[in-house]
Amino acid sequence: MSRTVSIATLGCKTNQFESAAIEERLREAGYQVVPFEEGAELVIVNTCTVTAATDSQSRNLVRRARRLNIDCRVVVTGCYAQVDPQALKAIPGVALVLGNDEKKDFLRYLDEDDEEQRVAVSDIRRSREAVPLSLSSFAERSRAFVQIQNGCDAFCSYCIIPYARGSSRSLSADQVVAQVAGFSDSRYAEVVLTGIHIGRYGEDLEPRSSLVELVRRVQSETDLRRLRLGSIEPTEIPPELIELVAESPILCGHFHVPLQAGDDGVLQRMNRHYTTAFFKGLIDRIHGRMPTAAIGLDVIAGFPGETEGEFENTCRLIESLPVSHLHVFPFSRRPGTPAATMSGQLSGDVVKLRAARLRALGEEKNRLFAERFIGAELEVVVEGGREGGLYRGLSRNYLSVLFAGPEGLEGSLTRVRVREWTLAGLKGQLL
Repeated sequence: MSRTVSIATLGCKTNQFESAAIEERLREAGYQVVPFEEGAELVIVNTCTVTAATDSQSRNLVRRARRLNIDCRVVVTGCYAQVDPQALKAIPGVALVLGNDEKKDFLRYLDEDDEEQRVAVSDIRRSREAVPLSLSSFAERSRAFVQIQNGCDAFCSYCIIPYARGSSRSLSADQVVAQVAGFSDSRYAEVVLTGIHIGRYGEDLEPRSSLVELVRRVQSETDLRRLRLGSIEPTEIPPELIELVAESPILCGHFHVPLQAGDDGVLQRMNRHYTTAFFKGLIDRIHGRMPTAAIGLDVIAGFPGETEGEFENTCRLIESLPVSHLHVFPFSRRPGTPAATMSGQLSGDVVKLRAARLRALGEEKNRLFAERFIGAELEVVVEGGREGGLYRGLSRNYLSVLFAGPEGLEGSLTRVRVREWTLAGLKGQLL
């Protein structure tokens, strides 16, 4: 009888990709993957460490696993395991702590003595090669993620990720193209290129390459129908990339661009290397070339020392930009980052109020953007599962549309006519 395993994942698309690859290898090794709540014999917790709150969530998952099955073997990996392995080792029931670089060899570590508690975490800043976890299928039936790069060299003052993921390391274009082609052959309607800092893709390769060159190869060498790009830093979106997205038959008109703050003083304290004028010029250029493109922004509320005036500058800048949605993050003190010890730490209540105001602004931006497409036909990739008997489809420009349809549409590309906007989102009719 096969052993049971469950995988709990916190954090970014890169972690989700790596968990999917780990799951695939476990299945191949004879494990039966079961839901977390069933109390598996082996539990793998793939952690995030972006905030102190995610550290706490990771610890709680370990404790929950033990409550569900006191005899389970718990393996902890991911970014929290990388930066503070001893804190996780100290939790009763943790048998193995693996760093991010050790994920690629996790089966070998599992095969070693179950009785001995182990910590295997190397200095990831010394790693100079991106070793991908292979993946031939993905949990989402409609969209697959391909990790093209790992690590980050930005060292924003609020972020621990350069220490958790190491320096920027790119997969070879051949590896990326082969993975995308495999997903395309498996009839995935859409592939998302993801990583920690994808705008730096190829700078560490020999010969040197770029994200633009990689996308061109994917476009010319695969039969992929839709390609979406993950988050890209504002200083790493050249006119060449904007033009490529505008002209490509497969690239989705969707840009995810971290703003973080709309005040030059706050940006400087964040160690972000652009001005608000530069950022506004970039967003206006994207919108001018692609008026129907989705443009989503990341923004942090309540950074240390943020005055009321600086926060108002952020709100005014966002109000002036032709963006479609916001990802709002209340500032959280992450030990080990410069921002954690900065003066002017704001109270939790102030941070929550500012985050709420930004979220309301984002919701209004999203409504105004979505209402522009009432009456329009949109190509959507149909997500798995139904909500109240309705399918949910995702358009090229990141609009979610609910619609009725016959059985068996999951994972397909189809067209819908948008009929109305509701609080639940857009609703449409299958064409």
